[in-house]
Amino acid sequence: MAADLDLVIRARRAVVDGAEVPAAVGVAGGRIAVVTTFDDAPPAARTVTLEDDEVLLPGLVDTHVHVNEPGRSEWEGFATATRAAAAGGVTTIVDMPLNSVPPTTTLAALEVKRRAAEGQVWVDVGFWAGAVPGNRPDLEPLHRAGVFGFKCFLLDSGVDEFGHLEPAQFALAMRDCAGLGALMIVHAEDGRLLDETALDGVHYAGFLASRPDAAETAAIELVIAQARATGCRAHIVHLSSAGAVPALREAREAGVDVSVETCPHYLTFDAEHIADGATELKCCPPIRDSANREALWAALAAGDLDFVVSDHSPCTADLKARGGGDFGVAWGGIASVQLGLPAVWTAARARGHALVDVVRWMATAPADRIGLRHKGRIAAGADADLVRFAPGEEFVVDVTKLHHRNPVSAYAGRRLAGVVRETWLRGRPVGDMPHGRLLRRHER
Repeated sequence: MAADLDLVIRARRAVVDGAEVPAAVGVAGGRIAVVTTFDDAPPAARTVTLEDDEVLLPGLVDTHVHVNEPGRSEWEGFATATRAAAAGGVTTIVDMPLNSVPPTTTLAALEVKRRAAEGQVWVDVGFWAGAVPGNRPDLEPLHRAGVFGFKCFLLDSGVDEFGHLEPAQFALAMRDCAGLGALMIVHAEDGRLLDETALDGVHYAGFLASRPDAAETAAIELVIAQARATGCRAHIVHLSSAGAVPALREAREAGVDVSVETCPHYLTFDAEHIADGATELKCCPPIRDSANREALWAALAAGDLDFVVSDHSPCTADLKARGGGDFGVAWGGIASVQLGLPAVWTAARARGHALVDVVRWMATAPADRIGLRHKGRIAAGADADLVRFAPGEEFVVDVTKLHHRNPVSAYAGRRLAGVVRETWLRGRPVGDMPHGRLLRRHER
């Protein structure tokens, strides 16, 4: 086997099987063929040895990315989003069913999106489909076509073409997904508990008050109740409020199959330090106070939160600035697929966490939840998706050096630790030409 290796990467530090160890990773045919000790590296056609300040990581798996193509490609597109992902150490993304036009709510729309992506993806790309009013007959064909699950909103999504599910509609969709064995992922806020009268123009405090913790908690309790009643696998996207953690913990301990993610911005920023008019930090649900941020970190450390993904949700600069910094009218969303790893690592190491934790949260756990057990790990048989990462090197975020389409970032000017120096996709360096694949559930 060793004589047939295309590539060996030797690293004095590599995250393998939940530990940081010296290792040599042998690659053949795009997959990891063997993992040995650093000193026992087998021969190969090419050998790469990492520098002493570098760590070999598995490629990250980001299951929450809004690419927006076709239909809103001026916001983002497959080429720009996937180049940004690769630059950030992300080797697999799963695209959300909105804000593209058409949204991915029918088999025909899925095929339109796949055609749009073909030949211009720098990393591997899978697709979520949408569960919206009126598309129950579409769920089974979409599931058979290989989507990774279904996304729904429990309140207005913000775009007219992707309607939200009322509680009775949500119950039916959960029952349908249970019958398919599909994963339902949910934007969980209860629109009845929002308070638009609290909005106060450029003042962030008003925006935060308009989307209280109670809106998240109530919606999550509904998801838990339906997951318990139907047996459907459920997942809460972009948890912002730590107040919902006890209900989630209790449900999971009782055997309800519900997982939950949070995002780098909820683990990095806090409401106390968001300036008036700083709408680059507007997202829904909102960034809450520092005590809530620390409670999210505690929940992540305790295993009450499963993983961390970007919720990369870009738009044009004018939409972010709409209303002259008015939080009530600016577009909500944070573009961070390129910065998730350094943002999380910067905050994690300050709290005593190791790179093995970051890899579990941002690579292995999201891959496992969506059935990609050949991704997100350095192990024999896995795809050779690998990252050369310098955890001690620091940089200041310059938006002109980010690869996503529009130069808007909540992290602009922020000092972060951790630089991705090289990314391999199935053993090939990610370079000037795209060689990513379009993924289907349970297929390699």
